[in-house]
Amino acid sequence: MNKEEQLLQKRLAELSDKAFTRGIVTFSDFLNLNELNILHTSPKDMFPARYETYGGYDLSERQMVAFLPDALYYEYAYPVAVIEISPVNRKFAEELTHRDYLGALMNLGIERCKLGDIIVDGGRALLFAKEELAAYIAGELTRIRQTTVQAKQCTEARFRYEPRYEEVKGTVPSIRLDTVLSVAYPLSRSRLAAYIKGGKVFVNGRLITSNGCQIKESDRISIRGMGRLTYEGILTQTKKGRYMIAVRKYI
Repeated sequence: MNKEEQLLQKRLAELSDKAFTRGIVTFSDFLNLNELNILHTSPKDMFPARYETYGGYDLSERQMVAFLPDALYYEYAYPVAVIEISPVNRKFAEELTHRDYLGALMNLGIERCKLGDIIVDGGRALLFAKEELAAYIAGELTRIRQTTVQAKQCTEARFRYEPRYEEVKGTVPSIRLDTVLSVAYPLSRSRLAAYIKGGKVFVNGRLITSNGCQIKESDRISIRGMGRLTYEGILTQTKKGRYMIAVRKYI
């Protein structure tokens, strides 16, 4: 663990201790997959308060940590705002990418840790950000590349997002990480192994570097730079002992 990772671990431990000693809910900034893995693999005795993670929607990759006091008996809400970014005039709008949206936000001087996922959905984007920044983003984000945009915070009633996916089926000899990935991504075994051993694959938020990791039904798998999928389970078993499985690949 490098110095930066140790500092993150220490900062999370301090938030946990604050929640425990003061009896209040404390929140981290948004953590990426690597940082979430540090949280999940740290010794449990480092965190006196229990914790939960959330990023604004069920499939979020970047998530905040909420440290909860033992005596918590009331509902709490994550300080996450959902901001819809859309072109003022769709007819003349460019086709904007995730990088375009992120770059424009960085140009406003916003740190990446204050921002969650950015979902490009058709001609718009949904941004998950710390609630304290919502008004600033809505007021200052007016242009991305050559496209004039408007940013509006979504109320809970207005927020609607259904992730698009395709169901992919295939036969595998066993339910291992590499074989499940081979169904969703038709790549060579060596290339898939390189992704796994290279620290780019996370299962339920935990970094996995072993090809042979056993995958369970409903496990969520994230591959940095490639996307996300959910393992749906075994459909049937063939006469030769292979398994027909299904995965939900998000697009």
